[in-house]
Amino acid sequence: MLEMKNVTKTFGTFKALDDLTLTVPQGAVYGLVGPNGAGKSTAIRHLTGVYRPDSGGITVMGQPVYENPAVKAAIGYIPDDVFYFPSATLEEMGKFYQGIYPRFDTCLFQRLYDIFQLPPKSPIRRFSKGMQKQAAFQLTLSARPEVLILDEPVDGLDPVMRRQVMSLILADVAEHGTTVLISSHNLRELEDVCDHVGIMDHGKMLLEKSLADMQGATHKLQLVGDTPEGLDILHEASSGRLKTLIVRGNPQDISAKAAAANPAYFDVLPLSLEEIFIYELGGVNYAVKDILL
Repeated sequence: MLEMKNVTKTFGTFKALDDLTLTVPQGAVYGLVGPNGAGKSTAIRHLTGVYRPDSGGITVMGQPVYENPAVKAAIGYIPDDVFYFPSATLEEMGKFYQGIYPRFDTCLFQRLYDIFQLPPKSPIRRFSKGMQKQAAFQLTLSARPEVLILDEPVDGLDPVMRRQVMSLILADVAEHGTTVLISSHNLRELEDVCDHVGIMDHGKMLLEKSLADMQGATHKLQLVGDTPEGLDILHEASSGRLKTLIVRGNPQDISAKAAAANPAYFDVLPLSLEEIFIYELGGVNYAVKDILL
């Protein structure tokens, strides 16, 4: 559905994307994660047809997206910093979106007033940041896009509204098969909604898998005793007698090798998406460091 193949983009001497390949399956909710400066927003601007790549190919629904109005009309995009016309009200922006998006659902637009409780006739520039982000969701969801691309979508929203917005997105996926790409630093939230994840760093794709496969490939082994042999260890730490190992492999093999070392205690635990992110990006080098002043 969304595909970038060997895409490279430079700005002057800076290489923002470096032979990036990204694939979002149809109907998936895909989480794009990476540290600041990884190239996530640049990749999104290519997928929405804002940027043209220096090399490589980009398709949405099997068609090139750059300078393709028909494809862009099927894409709903909410950037980190949303834009509205300076004096526009939400009601006026709804009419503007209706003229751009052929599938715009005016009935849904009116129903969403009950959820977001936004004033229809007040200038949006007077809204708070969170209210402006809610307005973006009301407009974009009403456009009934086939593809929804979100860059830090819940930034500025309170916890209740975050949950409400994510519920609306998942309902849209379930009912209409919408394909969703979400870029966010809130990995705990992504873990609840995404079924595929891509981890970027320095303009490259480090790892791209379904979330189930990703969480099934790396585990946390806690034990009291000697470090077992034959494990693919990404990171090791100790707290007193308790050792914590981050290990690649399936849990059965890890358990068997741990048991062979005859420890006093051991347990194999799944990793959270946040832990996978940290250790795939270099383990301890990306962990929080203490600074002595």
